[in-house]
Amino acid sequence: MTEQTPPTAAQALAALAEQYWAFECHALPLAAVLAGQPLADAVLFRESAADHQRRDHDAAQLLRQAEQIDAGPLGAQERATLALIRRELAGLRAQHAVDSWQRPWLFPAGPDFTAMFWANSSSVGDAAAAALYVDRLAGLPGYLRDVQANIEAGHARGYRYPRVVLQSAAGNTRGILGAVPETSAWLSPFKRSPAAAQPAVQAQAERALGLVRKTLLPALQAWAGFLESLVGRGARESLSCVDGPAGAAYYRAWVRHFTSTTDDPEAVHALGLAEVARLEREIESVARDAGYGGNLPGYRAFLASDAQFVAPSRDALRESIEALCKRVDRRIPEFFGLIPRITYGVQSIPDAVSARMPPAYAQPSPADGSAAGIFWISGLPSKAPSYLHPALVVHEAWPGHLMHLALLNEQSELPAFRRYGAVKYTACVEGWALYCEVLGVELGVYTTPHEHYGRLEMQMWRAVRLVVDTGMHWHGWSREQAVAYMAERLSLSRETIEGEVDRYAALPAQALGYQIGGLKFGELRQRAEAQLGARFKHRDFHAAVMSAGAVTLPVLDDLVSDWLQRQQTPTVPHAA
Repeated sequence: MTEQTPPTAAQALAALAEQYWAFECHALPLAAVLAGQPLADAVLFRESAADHQRRDHDAAQLLRQAEQIDAGPLGAQERATLALIRRELAGLRAQHAVDSWQRPWLFPAGPDFTAMFWANSSSVGDAAAAALYVDRLAGLPGYLRDVQANIEAGHARGYRYPRVVLQSAAGNTRGILGAVPETSAWLSPFKRSPAAAQPAVQAQAERALGLVRKTLLPALQAWAGFLESLVGRGARESLSCVDGPAGAAYYRAWVRHFTSTTDDPEAVHALGLAEVARLEREIESVARDAGYGGNLPGYRAFLASDAQFVAPSRDALRESIEALCKRVDRRIPEFFGLIPRITYGVQSIPDAVSARMPPAYAQPSPADGSAAGIFWISGLPSKAPSYLHPALVVHEAWPGHLMHLALLNEQSELPAFRRYGAVKYTACVEGWALYCEVLGVELGVYTTPHEHYGRLEMQMWRAVRLVVDTGMHWHGWSREQAVAYMAERLSLSRETIEGEVDRYAALPAQALGYQIGGLKFGELRQRAEAQLGARFKHRDFHAAVMSAGAVTLPVLDDLVSDWLQRQQTPTVPHAA
């Protein structure tokens, strides 16, 4: 009998990567749907208690397999794949261990917003796709009930949400409910479908409308009522997630997840203080250029109050952003050789939720290329003053998120879990977008001192997050302390700052990845310039960091180091 040759490390890794992606697609169907992967059923969310227990059990088994693979013989990208599988599985187990599923996020991206995000990302190109969409729509009430049951179980164990988080989450749900069913996000896939006139698709649209009216809207009403009931059932006045069972372990787990480092909360707080001091010096220099030397508070007050910086309407704001996007797009080929095939558009965030949402955010194009990406800009012009526009554009659109994530979808040489897993790598994805804000200086998008101030304000915004998030969760700051700290250093309206503070309370540690990631990309750029000297080219460096994919910051460092080593290795000429 012939003995079978054991698989190589690379073969074992490739098989494990496929297993892991199959596990993800089953456990987190929405991730598969957004990636354009076919599924055996119409289930969009698996969030019951049994689902979470099964997920942790399966992750433990896969992690044991991953730990048996020897990284020594693997290439740089293969080592990255193995490190990411181990990291993701260990992270899933760590989050389960601190009962994250019994205290899920409610704001700004709670289950209602997540479901609406799916609807806005969906397309119905034919009758079969329309029927599948409506089948999935029918499952949303059950999803809300499962999450509610998990929260109730956590409530029985002593987990509580801050009052302001519950109130904001309920307010968002009430805002979603304020839309007329026919014009709501749930019917939007039919509105933009080229096949909308087909009788079979029209029939599914009518079925969807009936479901929205009869089951989904009542389920959302019940969800909002449940959130409001929690306010009177022991909601915390404290914002700190540490103020509860296993709170310190919970916060540490999410700090590790969102920064993708091993940094302690205290070290993050100290870094934030240092970054705030550095940026204050740079901002004072810009204030002098604007004619406010020695009067930075006066300059901030001018920016915050002068009507010239606020668009007269939501449509005027959107049109201004659209024009700026095209101005940036013209410069892209000078700095980037890798450009995605898919494009993007600009839309206004609905008024009903704009007050509780950030000034802008990116919605990537679906992985199957069936729709463009969307750069969402606030429907409230006061939340997005014009001096912030250049930084917002290069951060959210091109060359920031929408370009980065579109290119990631096209990297067919990477395992599927890496191509479609960007949401798990905040520090890398947001770090790239912050790097793009700085790159905007070279792109020529900042033309006035006010716009340069806007760029630095965006950086300051991310730096104060390091201080405020750890201040609230680790040092017990009050909401007013956090708001006051930000208000002293930013020209943003108090309404915007309060919304930001409430977001940090609702999503512990999520805000930490931005500045930490941005600093890493800046460090890598400086290292590349120092090592390559005159041979440094924007296009080559950008191709290296973008083709790395969405990864942890240590893995990104390894991949760029490997690229730099290859750039410096002399090419041996072939013999004639």
